[in-house]
Amino acid sequence: MQDFTKGPILKALIGLSVPIVLTNLLHSAYQLTDTFWVGRLGAEAVAAVSLSFPLIFLMITLGGGFALAGTILVSQYKGKGDAKQVNHVAVQTVMLMLIISIIISILGYFIAEPAMKLMGAAPDVLPQSVSYLKISFIGMIFLFTFFVFQSLMRGVGEVKMPLYIVFTTVVLNLFLDPLFINGFGPIEGQGVTGAAIATIFTQGIATLIGMLILLKGSKGIKLVLRGFRFDKPLIKKMFFLGLPSSIEQSMKALGFAIMSFLVATFGTTIVAAYGIGFRVLSFVIIPAFGLSMATSTLVGQNMGAGKPERAQEIGNKSSLIAFSLLLLVGAIFYIFAQPVSAAFIPGDEAVILEATIFVKFLTAAFAFMGLQLTLNGIFSGSGNTKISMIFSLVSLWIFEFPLSYILSKHTDLGERGIWIAVPIAAFLSASVSLIYYRLGKWKNTRIIESEDKKLKDKVLEEVMIEEGV
Repeated sequence: MQDFTKGPILKALIGLSVPIVLTNLLHSAYQLTDTFWVGRLGAEAVAAVSLSFPLIFLMITLGGGFALAGTILVSQYKGKGDAKQVNHVAVQTVMLMLIISIIISILGYFIAEPAMKLMGAAPDVLPQSVSYLKISFIGMIFLFTFFVFQSLMRGVGEVKMPLYIVFTTVVLNLFLDPLFINGFGPIEGQGVTGAAIATIFTQGIATLIGMLILLKGSKGIKLVLRGFRFDKPLIKKMFFLGLPSSIEQSMKALGFAIMSFLVATFGTTIVAAYGIGFRVLSFVIIPAFGLSMATSTLVGQNMGAGKPERAQEIGNKSSLIAFSLLLLVGAIFYIFAQPVSAAFIPGDEAVILEATIFVKFLTAAFAFMGLQLTLNGIFSGSGNTKISMIFSLVSLWIFEFPLSYILSKHTDLGERGIWIAVPIAAFLSASVSLIYYRLGKWKNTRIIESEDKKLKDKVLEEVMIEEGV
């Protein structure tokens, strides 16, 4: 395995971030395939999946933070050169996530119908949405386990193998989606439920491959299950390390829902324009997410190796790359805002006009959003998950939503107030995060030294007992 605690930083950033970006793009392709085939079943089918997604996403965010805790600890122990602890953390993370996924699967299965009713599912949509949701929750164990595999691999710097596995599942899903949705030969079509079945099948294969790799130990981590016991102090540490990330992602999901409610008060045209802008942003931000994840791994390994100054050098270069790259992307999308908007909804001039205006305002936020994501990656990699959570929540709940509400409802700007609020909030959020980053306090966090100290204290205690002290 490559040692990221030395050598060219730029090469390491590119080598890690490019496969992560490609993996994220493949995940998007996976979702697009589902959307394409489900869309052929009619509006009720699309509505069933659309209604189900927020609940699935919420459950994923609640458990996903603990996978991040595994990434952080594995990366720091990898940087320290402690292979035994890398393997120990990996086993504990896998077992913890298995338990969490089983609990979430059971909970989600039984609340599926009342949740869909609460969300206002129409009578013609309710049966399909409940069926899709129940099947999705049954397969949650595969989804969570593969997330853990990806997180652990990222912690040791192995990002190509998850890319190959995801690529395989995307290709497989291209064939399984129409097979299970529409049926063929002896296989009866299951409609919307078929999309969930195809997803479970492909995720199950991905999980099996991932676990076999971890058990074999050929990629820097080896799961040793013989003699397994829960390490309560480590589990506790992982819980408090991962909880802020879970809260962060859950609050983001809730914040986006509330923003949608605000946008909906301005009518269908504005809702459609907001949806187009959000899709553009979701695509543009993928490289920044990849760079953020790569930065988190590099910072984690160097913090674990006791090289906080190199970790800061990584942060400096990564932040500059993220800001510059998305500034360039923003300029391109500003120029082509109109044709990009028209590609989503050709023929509706009112929506195209408003979406073009929104996309242009969004482009002013791209660079600051990229910078914010990278800084969050630095904070997470160093073990400062609470700081990352605080800045993310401040961005959405202190800056973006209040500004959007005030400018749109209490000025003459109307819906344009929402468009204007987004870049202002992005600038303020990135500025606050950058100030904290430049203070350098994040470099003082030591999340693995305390464990070593406990070990030394235990040895000292045993020696004192033997000596009769």
